[in-house]
Amino acid sequence: MPTHPLSDTELLRAEIATAAARMIAEDGVDYGTAKRKAVKQILGNNKVRGDVLPDNAMLEEEVRLYNELFFGDTQPARLLHLRNLAVRMMAELAPFQPHLTGAVLNGTAGAHSDIHLQLFTESAKDVEIYLLNKNIDFEVSESSHFKGRSDPVETLSFIWQQEGIHLALYETDDLRGAIRKSPSGRQERADIHAVRALIIQENTQENGQK
Repeated sequence: MPTHPLSDTELLRAEIATAAARMIAEDGVDYGTAKRKAVKQILGNNKVRGDVLPDNAMLEEEVRLYNELFFGDTQPARLLHLRNLAVRMMAELAPFQPHLTGAVLNGTAGAHSDIHLQLFTESAKDVEIYLLNKNIDFEVSESSHFKGRSDPVETLSFIWQQEGIHLALYETDDLRGAIRKSPSGRQERADIHAVRALIIQENTQENGQK
């Protein structure tokens, strides 16, 4: 079948996505910052139309391809390590309905990736007290709400087992409808049972390739 040549906009979008993916995989830059830096790197200070910017689904796929090309011998083990740690932390935080999200869930986590969990609780203060009783020192910041609301959510960050952990604290009601898949068909958050299933799947695939 004949293929249609890519338009200038599509070529530019692909170039930005490739440059941004390299920054994410190599330096641990977040998606938004990576897009801005990639645009500046390619276009300088010229203004860019919104339709030129790659969406997060396209960027995630580019990061996945970059990892396969350049970190194929190390990234799978790193991802498995982070998922195993995530399960241990989720078991610790079971009373607060923890769900894994971000790069550790979608499979693009690399050397600079942290573990991002969303907790659903009646009281954010209960989570703080729980961590303090475990002698875990944490920093408090804010994250944007995954439902796009204007009010941010409290986020607790700390180092555990030499890895960065970030807990975004949501209200219990926020969990309703939160498990729906994204438009790309991927899970955006997963409970401990789903993460354990991913680990089993990884181990099965790895053993099958030996």
